[in-house]
Amino acid sequence: MNFLYPGFLFALLSVAIPVIIHLFNFRKFKKVYFSNVQFLKTVEQQRSSKEKLKNVLILLSRILAIIFLVLAFAQPFIPVNQQKRGMHNNIVSIYIDNSYSMEAINKDGNLFDEARRRAKEIVKGFGINDRFQLLTNDFEGKHQRLLNQEEFLKALDEVKISATTRNLQQILNRQENVFSGAANPYIFVLSDFQKSITATKRLNTNPDIQYAFVKLNASTLPNVAVDSVWMLSPNHQPGANERLVVQLKNYSPETAKNIPLKLSINNQQKGLGSVTIPAEQTMRDTLNFSGLSAGWQKGIVSIKDFPVTFDDALSFSFKVDKSLPVLSINGARAGNYIKALFGADDYYKLTENDERNVNYNGFTNYSLIVLNGLQNPSTGLAQQLKTYLNAGGLVVIFPDLDADIQTYNTFLTALSLPAIQKLEKTETRVDQIDLQHPIFKTVFEEIPKNLDLPVSNRYFSFAERNAVNKENILSLPGKKLFFAKYGMGNGSVYLSSTGLNVADGNLARHPVFVPLMYRVALSGGAEGALYHYLGIDHVLSGKKIVMGKNQTLKLKANDFETIPEIRQVDGKTLIYTADQVRDAGFYNLSLADSILAVYAFNSDRKESDLHYLSKTELKNLTADSRLKIFDTDQDAIKLTAGANKIGQTLWKLCLILSLIFIAAEILLIRFFNNTKRTI
Repeated sequence: MNFLYPGFLFALLSVAIPVIIHLFNFRKFKKVYFSNVQFLKTVEQQRSSKEKLKNVLILLSRILAIIFLVLAFAQPFIPVNQQKRGMHNNIVSIYIDNSYSMEAINKDGNLFDEARRRAKEIVKGFGINDRFQLLTNDFEGKHQRLLNQEEFLKALDEVKISATTRNLQQILNRQENVFSGAANPYIFVLSDFQKSITATKRLNTNPDIQYAFVKLNASTLPNVAVDSVWMLSPNHQPGANERLVVQLKNYSPETAKNIPLKLSINNQQKGLGSVTIPAEQTMRDTLNFSGLSAGWQKGIVSIKDFPVTFDDALSFSFKVDKSLPVLSINGARAGNYIKALFGADDYYKLTENDERNVNYNGFTNYSLIVLNGLQNPSTGLAQQLKTYLNAGGLVVIFPDLDADIQTYNTFLTALSLPAIQKLEKTETRVDQIDLQHPIFKTVFEEIPKNLDLPVSNRYFSFAERNAVNKENILSLPGKKLFFAKYGMGNGSVYLSSTGLNVADGNLARHPVFVPLMYRVALSGGAEGALYHYLGIDHVLSGKKIVMGKNQTLKLKANDFETIPEIRQVDGKTLIYTADQVRDAGFYNLSLADSILAVYAFNSDRKESDLHYLSKTELKNLTADSRLKIFDTDQDAIKLTAGANKIGQTLWKLCLILSLIFIAAEILLIRFFNNTKRTI
């Protein structure tokens, strides 16, 4: 049996003093008793032995009641596998939740500060030869070594709030990695235990390790967060009108009224608004702005919401292109329709290649590639286009209807597109246009009646077996393909069943052709996401970056600079940040003096949900009966007294025994030999 100091010393003194007093009283009692016996010798001789026994039993019951009452407050315990554990020192891993949610407050102040106080109490309850691990959400390398008590307390004072979040299983796995040898392993997790901390319904625990969850409780707080943002157009032109959709979420059980909303681009205010959000609901608002110049844009959407403020702003970045590069690969009979179309607008920079002289290496430099009447498309071209499409490119195919069908089918099959069945030579009018498709959705202010649609004099019919990734934009009777979109990788292929020559039909001269091609060109979104989350997004994606022999990329921010690992994959560059980016804000990707990209990082919005696991829900996460769960509101005495040293505690048994002996004393006094005396 073990006792918690200084409780045991107090127990000894508390027991010794009453015993001495009772022995003194008992000696006095004996003297009086025997004198009375002599006086009443003839009257009560037969009662003397019973009276003596009664007083001895009362005294014994009173002494035992006091002893077990004192032991109950001393809280003795029997460690599991006492014999085995007594031979080794303890290794104690203590996790401190340092996520943003720990900035919440309760009656004792800040949850994060309370967690550090609790950790100090736990450490001081162990011996001087025990070793400790301090773990936080940052999973830093320096926290993988064992510390003595003094080193642990010093490291604990250096822990700061972090934007990084981890789930509970990740935390336990990391803690278990520190244990080695035959030392006694203990794991403590000090957290508010938000519901988002659990990635699975059940936890995997090690039966050789003793676990304790210390649940810190925050006061109920209202919270509204900027949940997400997205642009309605993937392409951005200088001076063009832009529309940004903002999604706000109210995590509170009450309606959030008139929340002020603000949009800033490059530190200039671009939009204002005010929204009311029902309880525990989301609300979207669209902000319109314009007047942007070419280059990278740094945007911030912010609200005013107290007292939880870490999620009141969301940063995002995007690029406004000075021009949109288009490549047209032309066959011998292609005509000049593509040149006339894109040459009419200075925003589009058209490059033309003959199909016999194509520079495959330059594909990544173009936002759109048009295959215009190719007579002999090769499988080599198809493979290069697949790489381009996987990187997010756009391809439009207008076939040469006089080309060899078998050659075209080999090319189309390599791109996972439907094969040509035959050439149809009957004049046919397009009978269906999808005006709700993103290509046409903003072209017409109202849907025209009796809309004039293109006519095809001849066209290819296709054998379409799988239309899962197909989107019909213009269709012939019977929903036959005329102009349709197919998804491939991160990009898209737009396939036409007819060519642009006059003999094929009037598509190139029809009014629908201009908005169709312009909208296709502007629908590409090869750039990366508007923003990333700290601790989650460790890989950044962008257009292929070509570097010199001794050149390196750098990721920079205020008082921060690192050289990230890079890889070239499928026509794009992947930048690996690992865990180097830890602060929210904007980071410039630089090559020499040029800024190639701007990335925005934000804290994970899972921390915004201030709903917590109850003690019962925590128990249901594991079948390990040896895992102890302490609620600091309900179990504060246990924690400070040391019951967090996991084992079989005996204080309840001691308290019950004390009550039993008190009851026994009362019964002895009241009922033992309680007949009326006669003299």
